[in-house]
Amino acid sequence: MIRSLTHRRLLTLLAAGIGAIAFVALNLPLPFLLGPMLACLIVALAGAPMADMGAAGVFMRTFLGVAIGATVTPTMLAALPSYGLTLAMVPVFVLVIGAIGYPFFRRLGFDHPTAFYSAMPGGLQDMLVFGAEAGGDVRAMSLIHATRVLVIVTAAPVILHMAWGADLTRPPGIPFSEVPLHEIALMALAGLLGWKGGERIGLFGASILGPLILTAALSLAGIIHSRPPAEVIMASQFFIGISVGAKYAGITWRELRVDVGAGIAFALMLAVISLAVFALVSLLSDAPPLDLLLAFLPGGQAEMAVIAIVAGADVAFVVAHHLLRIFVVILLAPLVARWMGR
Repeated sequence: MIRSLTHRRLLTLLAAGIGAIAFVALNLPLPFLLGPMLACLIVALAGAPMADMGAAGVFMRTFLGVAIGATVTPTMLAALPSYGLTLAMVPVFVLVIGAIGYPFFRRLGFDHPTAFYSAMPGGLQDMLVFGAEAGGDVRAMSLIHATRVLVIVTAAPVILHMAWGADLTRPPGIPFSEVPLHEIALMALAGLLGWKGGERIGLFGASILGPLILTAALSLAGIIHSRPPAEVIMASQFFIGISVGAKYAGITWRELRVDVGAGIAFALMLAVISLAVFALVSLLSDAPPLDLLLAFLPGGQAEMAVIAIVAGADVAFVVAHHLLRIFVVILLAPLVARWMGR
């Protein structure tokens, strides 16, 4: 079994590497995120055995939390009250998505728990845990949420380039050689301790939120002054891309037609809802349109943070809205699901 898992992971790394190289060679946006993601998807659809990178992949995700935490400064905290109006729209946004998504999945024949947790725009792992406890189809939910993330994260760069001419091929930060070694060591330690400490206390999204909190404390204390090097953030993108693409391993034609098809249709519905909410909040807020759009595109928290970093958006603003979205879903979804189940 270990040998088999090792072979699957090597094949997955090879496919992801080829995808990243192809995206770089073609000068396509977000090459270290979208390249591995789409290459793993293609290989999985071809029937090849694949696997995510396990604990090593999760550890690499922690550097995204570190990168976000490093943007938390006294200046950013002073700006938090100005986020109030748009943050207040997030629960409304979640409610609209659930009100449209749940009946949609029920009409397609999914049972109550599967339909409910497939419609909830929360973190993938959290929705799978809640859905499994409620008796839902974990495989169907996994494919639907992975497809939601895949479609939105693939479409977002196109929208950003067409609307704002955003350059998503540039490095996501300064090179390794320009970041002090002691700060790199502190950030790596914050990533590891934040992840494991967050898991121990049951923190949702521990691999990102735990490192974010610890690194934010270091940043506010004036101990670190930089984000992780560009090379580290690229590596983090690479493993995030693998984690999404590998979800399609072992997919059948029926799953492709039913579950992935439903995920694509739902993602397109979410895009329409997001653009409508974006149009509304643009009238109410003076925040830059780029920041507002990224804040209300319900892709994965990690993936949207990557896009915000590379696009040069206000990362703290974007992440604050996604964290609130996930918090609202995690807090209220199980209660609403039980009430509806009665």
